[in-house]
Amino acid sequence: GESSRPGASPVSVEEEIDRTIPVIENILNQKKDAVISIDTIKPEVAELALQRGAKIINDISGFTDMRLLDVAKKYAATLVIMHMQGSPSTMQYDPKYNNVVEDVYKFLYEKAEIAKSKGVEQLILDPGIGFGKSVEDNFMLLKNLKKFTKLQLPILIGVSKKSLIGKSLNLPLEKRKIASVILETVSTNSGAKIIRTHNVKNGVQIKSLYNYINNPSKLA
Repeated sequence: GESSRPGASPVSVEEEIDRTIPVIENILNQKKDAVISIDTIKPEVAELALQRGAKIINDISGFTDMRLLDVAKKYAATLVIMHMQGSPSTMQYDPKYNNVVEDVYKFLYEKAEIAKSKGVEQLILDPGIGFGKSVEDNFMLLKNLKKFTKLQLPILIGVSKKSLIGKSLNLPLEKRKIASVILETVSTNSGAKIIRTHNVKNGVQIKSLYNYINNPSKLA
């Protein structure tokens, strides 16, 4: 309901509700067992979405509004905690870190502990590729993704068509499909359990082949 692309401006609670709730209702009318994630930093939007049948809150801010934890607990929702330096409108101006891997790891660890202390147990962690990071920062996180599995929570990665591909390979948006699949495959091999992608079919194939490599007997 609210764009998180670099430079995006925030929208009101009312506008975000108008954009998202009808979509959730329409999806569940067509497929009642669909698992829907509401991408929001606003507790009012999250609560209404959960009331309408969403099961996951994807909070790109790392719950800067602590009321989101109360909402997640009330509805026994899964909460995605993502790292972002700054806000969508400012995050790519000039991101700086002492050590991007250690800084993001510490952030996710501390946020997960806070969430658990508030009674939110179903957590997913997202290092936030492309959110307040340089191209080098993004590749450092991908290189060290296995470290984040030490947090013993599912790791989510979103790299599909992102600017780190365009800037590193000089590719326009419409030609980033193959590179996206490669990074998604590498991320899966490094421990990512959930892939956010524009091409669901490719994502399913990646996960299936990865599972077959690790468990060949499943082919029998």
